[in-house]
Amino acid sequence: MALLVAGLGVATWLYVRDLNDNIDRQDLHLGEHRLEKPPPNADGQTPLNILLVGSDARDSEENLRLGGARHTADGPPIADVQMLLHISADRSNMTVISVPRDTRVTIPACTDPATGEQYPTVESDTINHSLQRGGPGCTVATWEELTGIPIDHFMMVDFAGVVSMADAVGGVPVCVDANVHDPKSGLRLSAGESVIRGEQALQWLRTRYGFEDGSDIGRTRGQHVYLGSMVRELQAGARLTDPGKLNALANAATRALTVDQELGSVTRLYELGEDLRRVPTERINMITMPWIPDPMNPSAHVVPEPGAAEELFALVREDVALDDRDGDSVVDPEDAAGTGTDGEPSANPTTAPRETLPLAVRNGTGSVTMPPVNGRATELVEVLREAGFALAVVDERPISQADTALSYPTDDRRADALAIAEELGLPMRSVRISPSVEAITLVIGTDWREGGSYPVPVDDPEIGEPNELDSSQALSADDDGTCMTVNPRAVW
Repeated sequence: MALLVAGLGVATWLYVRDLNDNIDRQDLHLGEHRLEKPPPNADGQTPLNILLVGSDARDSEENLRLGGARHTADGPPIADVQMLLHISADRSNMTVISVPRDTRVTIPACTDPATGEQYPTVESDTINHSLQRGGPGCTVATWEELTGIPIDHFMMVDFAGVVSMADAVGGVPVCVDANVHDPKSGLRLSAGESVIRGEQALQWLRTRYGFEDGSDIGRTRGQHVYLGSMVRELQAGARLTDPGKLNALANAATRALTVDQELGSVTRLYELGEDLRRVPTERINMITMPWIPDPMNPSAHVVPEPGAAEELFALVREDVALDDRDGDSVVDPEDAAGTGTDGEPSANPTTAPRETLPLAVRNGTGSVTMPPVNGRATELVEVLREAGFALAVVDERPISQADTALSYPTDDRRADALAIAEELGLPMRSVRISPSVEAITLVIGTDWREGGSYPVPVDDPEIGEPNELDSSQALSADDDGTCMTVNPRAVW
């Protein structure tokens, strides 16, 4: 949607004002604790994380007609579709993660800004119900709890919005490997490629029983196929040269949107669209969160797959593209000699004497559902001082962070940071350069709530050995040859 707005170019002030009036705005985060945004990289750039939410609200006659199920008209909506767009700090790549709506998660405490109603923490519920607890801001808080990824913005659209957007785009090519008919969603297509628009696009995005095994997992794959095809259409620019179509696109996009307060203007959407347009289609990779059947209800719900899901979330937190994954080895003492950010030896490959090295330690062990461990920074300061880092001190400023990170301000401090990481047993991925810190700074994340040495992952005998992420399951937006596999029970 931001891509569409970016296609507007220069508009009159009055026209922009009218478009701004179309946009619905809500609070970004309704939880009690927000995660800190990551520090800028060496070039002062930061990644961007945007949560896309598809609501099943039946709050209008049009939404009722499109969604059916009139018996739910008076009930709160749920989040049928949830995708996280992670745009890298240098805008060279994008990772899109879908979480199936039937994923069982912890939903943190949220407060409805409109009514003041306070919803307590729910330890186990499906993620689609998070929208019912005050709005999309609670879904944002839930994603932060699940992934440890700080969310910058959200964009939400309902049934009618999807239809108007699909009509404005003018059609999106999709492909199925057999004749498909899903009476539940209304989708009916012949085998091969079709160009879908309007209600047919909504049927494609909603179909659950038409694809693969008839579960929500197949639905997320179909949504990725649609999204990739739409990106290719928009990047080709065919819809962005006709003024009449451009006007329709702009109005459809803004009327379809509910966004957070900061993103709620055409100017901000334009800036976001420009960022998105910089990402080559071949570097946009879409993947569904690795999952396993929920042991409590394996036929209906799923849970994140141990190992693989966390690896995917960690790649996003560390701003690593799916098609360019880095290693995750613990710091080797031989690496303490240091290298520059380009892999070459740094200008100063030697380490400073430990007793002269300034080092700040911050306690980031709190999360949206867990309080911080009191005195945690003091504990590790004592560990570091015993190891010879006499100038280690506690930084009392509050912070909440999923992953432990050791940041250094300039390249000539890399060797010192690696020496500290080696002493604590930190993995290499935890060490990063950041111009936002004045001295080497250790932020203790929620992944290290006890002990003086970074914990080595321990296998859970009830779950088995954690699996590695299979990034080959990702779909590239540049892939125009994917046909959705039709559920055999939905073939006509």
